Amino acid sequence: MTVLLRTSHDLPPTPTYSQWLTIGNTAHSLTPEGKVPGLSAELEDAFDTIAKTWLSLGRELGTEPSAGLAHTPACSANASDFGLMMTWSRIVEKKAGAEETVLVVCDDPWMFRHLSSLQGVNAGTPPGLWCLRLKLAARGFAARLKNAVILARDSIRLRHQRRLATSSSAVLLVYGHPKSTAEGTDGYFGGLMKESTDLCRMLHVDCAAARVRELEGGGRTLSLRAWGKLSDALLLPFARWKPLPRHLIGEWGWLVRRAAALEGGTGQGATIAWQQKCQHRWLTDTRPRILVWPWENHSWEREFVRTARALGIRTIGYQHSVIGRQMLNCAAGSNPDGLASLPDQILCTGDSTRRQLLEWGVPDERLKIGGALRFFKPPSINPDPEGPVYLALPFDPETAGQMIAAAHALTDKGFRFLVKDHPMTPFLFSPTPAIERTDKPFFEHPGLRALVYAATTVGLESALTGLPTIRFRPEGRIAIDILPKGVRLPVTDAAGLAQAINQASIPALDRSDIFAPVPKDLWQRTLAND
Repeated sequence: MTVLLRTSHDLPPTPTYSQWLTIGNTAHSLTPEGKVPGLSAELEDAFDTIAKTWLSLGRELGTEPSAGLAHTPACSANASDFGLMMTWSRIVEKKAGAEETVLVVCDDPWMFRHLSSLQGVNAGTPPGLWCLRLKLAARGFAARLKNAVILARDSIRLRHQRRLATSSSAVLLVYGHPKSTAEGTDGYFGGLMKESTDLCRMLHVDCAAARVRELEGGGRTLSLRAWGKLSDALLLPFARWKPLPRHLIGEWGWLVRRAAALEGGTGQGATIAWQQKCQHRWLTDTRPRILVWPWENHSWEREFVRTARALGIRTIGYQHSVIGRQMLNCAAGSNPDGLASLPDQILCTGDSTRRQLLEWGVPDERLKIGGALRFFKPPSINPDPEGPVYLALPFDPETAGQMIAAAHALTDKGFRFLVKDHPMTPFLFSPTPAIERTDKPFFEHPGLRALVYAATTVGLESALTGLPTIRFRPEGRIAIDILPKGVRLPVTDAAGLAQAINQASIPALDRSDIFAPVPKDLWQRTLAND
């Protein structure tokens, strides 16, 4: 009949509602029995329903120039929780039209105000807003100031690299992946630099100077930080997303304000602005004939393509992983200029990805199968019912924490776990005899019982080896489903983890459709611009 919207400090008496749910990390004393069941699955389903709306809104938000400093307009669900908030909004709307009265507890000041505007929502006193806004603004300015100092310093320390830069025929632009080496192995492109000796590697500005020095051996690996200009650094503390006034009102106005405040409370605006400045200066100075990078259609990449195209440089985006239906940043629907900011060619790891990009409107003539450069085929694995379970943690630390907590809850039942964190976001936890840390990939551990993952390609790799594989759904958030269309694996939340492990079976998948063999002749022609 209605939704009672309250903060955790203003809870109504129990008889006034039949069920409850919380949004965000909200501390409360509500009884577990009244919690709305099945929310993890409901969140994921609702996310699929808002996808087109987010893409359309992202395209509109992207018309403002500073939107290039943010992840929300690019619909990057791994870096922005805007889609999650839209999803919660749809769920609350649905509850407001149901027969039972549901209590929604929300301490987020922007989200509370957004939900209070929905029909059928009976809202209490909203949480304070201004103190949090000021705190985020101060923290963001300080973080961007710190970034500005570091980036300006590194531009001086690395300036000698400008003299080493040549008008190379082909350049890889990459992040400083932990698996990359100074000898030419790259975490995204495998041994491509070893096979093409005239191929150079340029490091994204988010690669720290210490890591740059580890990789610069031989003079074929340089850093974009070397192209920084001190006068540009003076403006970095002010580099943040500033939505247009018309975007701050209307159906999603409060959530746009929230996203801008949260993203503005970090140092990312300075880093992205520096990336844009450095890549423009480098391209103008050296004008390579071909650019290849691990394409994900983030905001900085769109600007990268525009600059390169204006200079007559050919752009090749390598879709280095897989693309599931929820990885909306790869859809052209949020690009304000549509196909104009997509690469000239997109090389896919397999046909499953090509089909997804076709569905999202990328023209067929821009798509080719480039194979899986970073995913070699490990041997098949024979699962051991008595062995440990391998936990492959995701990029998101909160989901990783929920997976560790779920593992702890099962150790009394005889389960053992090996935990591998994400290479780009190490996760701290206290190991126990039943929950051990490992730095080895799953295929180097003999006798595993199963693998549990969330939002990482490791899960797909595991399933392709024949190891029973389970996708973990976190509570209160969305772990993006990276599986290609048509690929299904068992899914569970923390409550059902034991049963899912006990019932897990050996999957049967077609590897070539997902991770195709590498067509070396195609790569040779691509790098030679034939």
